[in-house]
Amino acid sequence: MDKVKQFVNAHPQWTSWIVLSIGMVAILVWSARDVGLLAGQWVALIVATIAVAGLAVWIIGWEDEEEGESKAAPPADEQSPKQA
Repeated sequence: MDKVKQFVNAHPQWTSWIVLSIGMVAILVWSARDVGLLAGQWVALIVATIAVAGLAVWIIGWEDEEEGESKAAPPADEQSPKQA
């Protein structure tokens, strides 16, 4: 259990991707269970769903990166000339 906690703390985006992928695939399987898809179609849908989950986590991560950069950047000079 300690290894899982260490992994979660060390890799929050990977963890988010895994958890979101599991949830999205579960919803996909539950929603499309009666459609009659072939095995190849299921595989394609599941792979696409995992990719979409990864893109979502990556895009959400942009905000974290920007927030970290703004905290690290020095404050802007307040005495810059004003434009008329």
